Amino acid sequence: MRELLNVIDQWIKSDKKVALATVVNVYGSAPRQLGAKMAVNQDGLMAGSVSGGCVEGAVVAEAIQIIKSKKSKLLHYGVSDEQAFSVGLACGGVIEIFVEPVDEKEFSQIKQDLESDQLFARVTVIRGENCGEKIVVFPGGVQSGSFSSEVIQNEVNHRLPEQFQKQLPGRFEIRENEELSEIFIDIYSPLPRLIIVGAVHIAIPLVTFGKLLGFHTVVIDPRKSFSNLERFPHVDELVQEWPEEYFSRVGLNEGSYLAVVSHDEKLDVPALAFACKSKARYIGALGSKKTIEKNKNGMRELGILEDAIAKIYSPIGVTIGAHGAEEIALSIMTEIIAVKNGINNSKN
Repeated sequence: MRELLNVIDQWIKSDKKVALATVVNVYGSAPRQLGAKMAVNQDGLMAGSVSGGCVEGAVVAEAIQIIKSKKSKLLHYGVSDEQAFSVGLACGGVIEIFVEPVDEKEFSQIKQDLESDQLFARVTVIRGENCGEKIVVFPGGVQSGSFSSEVIQNEVNHRLPEQFQKQLPGRFEIRENEELSEIFIDIYSPLPRLIIVGAVHIAIPLVTFGKLLGFHTVVIDPRKSFSNLERFPHVDELVQEWPEEYFSRVGLNEGSYLAVVSHDEKLDVPALAFACKSKARYIGALGSKKTIEKNKNGMRELGILEDAIAKIYSPIGVTIGAHGAEEIALSIMTEIIAVKNGINNSKN
């Protein structure tokens, strides 16, 4: 959604009506992930993608009609091999897309919440008597909007904590008085930030991989001989200060992925201690078992509890027999992506 904000905003300011299409179900060989989005305006112009080009034309045609009718609709493609081929899906692919007219006031609020880097969920009834009803919920229970069904609301309240923890979309069915409804929980995460403590050699390819994978990259190191633009011309932010100073000023949220790689306990220990008390999505620490244990003792001296220390992925990275900075960086990035995609195989 984040990449569509400016386009939708420009269309609305030009008095164009807009529909938003969201992938709410995929299986088989469907090419786009759950939650992928495409915006369509009243003139048939589109931005984003729901299938990598396979069903976009059909969705645009439906979206124009939905803009006119102002009624949301669940679209289904790829039921059979023949139908899948007719819309360009690989054999047997199935994709369901929920298309809804964009409310200007609601869009303005979503844009504001995304730009303020907040984690929140947009929960929508995509099938059933109350199709189109939606609420926005933040961790902690703050909610905008309401469902007419208390049964649906209670089930959403029950499921949301796990969805927030995973930061992944989800879909479920619920039956009330013989009426079947389907609900889609769309998670809007903060901007993913790859924060690297230690401007060492491994950090150079790690920044490259991070940027390729859509992360905002930050390298933190007060040592100017390490931390300089000659070594990191490609980084988004180069911070020449102590990690705890930067974290105290900027903070770490649910979109923060921290890789502590400096090999200097004066940098590593305070950074890990701060991160363990934060909402950081991922905390990884480079070093031997002896070094990691020494750093953990340093954190214990700073009052960090064992449950918090257990959040650290150490030794950092997945096991691929890595040699050299590039391969080590690849193993680290692979682990970060696994966590981002809901695979939390903690090593502790």
